[in-house]
Amino acid sequence: MDGAQLGFDFATTRLVRVTPSKLGTWDDCPRRYRMTYLDRPAPPRGGARAGSTLGAVVHLALRALFDLPPAERTPRAAARLVDRYWNSEGFRDADQAAEYRERARGWLAEYVAELDPDAEPVALERWVSAATERIVAEGRVDRIDRRGAELVVVDYKTGRRTPTPADAAASQALALYAVGVERTLRRTCTQVELHHVPSGTVAAWRHDAASLREHVARAETSAAELDAAADELAAGGNPDALFPPRPAPRCGSCDVRRHCPEGRAAAPEEVPWAGLAP
Repeated sequence: MDGAQLGFDFATTRLVRVTPSKLGTWDDCPRRYRMTYLDRPAPPRGGARAGSTLGAVVHLALRALFDLPPAERTPRAAARLVDRYWNSEGFRDADQAAEYRERARGWLAEYVAELDPDAEPVALERWVSAATERIVAEGRVDRIDRRGAELVVVDYKTGRRTPTPADAAASQALALYAVGVERTLRRTCTQVELHHVPSGTVAAWRHDAASLREHVARAETSAAELDAAADELAAGGNPDALFPPRPAPRCGSCDVRRHCPEGRAAAPEEVPWAGLAP
């Protein structure tokens, strides 16, 4: 369903405030977007998933590591920080949780061992934003590095799949972060990187003005669509027509699948630990 079908007048649009997460949810499934961001009270969500828990632990540990003085950012310190922030929610059992706790300790120790000891991040967990004629795109960047005269967006990943440069190029979130970093910190930012901590892989991509414009234009289109649908809903529109489901294999891990017959029919429910890196 596009903006024209919803009766949205792009020429008179107001600024719509969006995050990469909101845009991604809308593009994946408008019904999930409605249940996540608009329905009040929000419907009950699914339980914790081990992959998300593990990702949160790694993010917290790396954030804390860079708060230490450079001389103390050692592999051993990184492993200890995994212990500090460990959470076992979503794992199959205590044995699996213990196994991945030990794996995460090793992943971070190896990741930190490869870091340039003289490199100091420009920012950690920094909130950035950028306004266009149609949207205000904002979000929190895991890490911002300086490489010469330019800034680089760093995003940590911990999932099963090892990302590639094509994934970095295709990521709307990373592109919007790059635009937001440049607007917020007033320094050129075109390179984006996915750091897959389990494998130590860095998938990097350098955008140019054209590719960033393309990502921004796509974000503006999605923002117009979701904003128009929300207005129609508030005016009494049919929620199922305005926010249709998009059944796909990913429905197996959707946290609102219990409220979506189409999603349950599209894919069997995944166990909470299905997304863990092997």
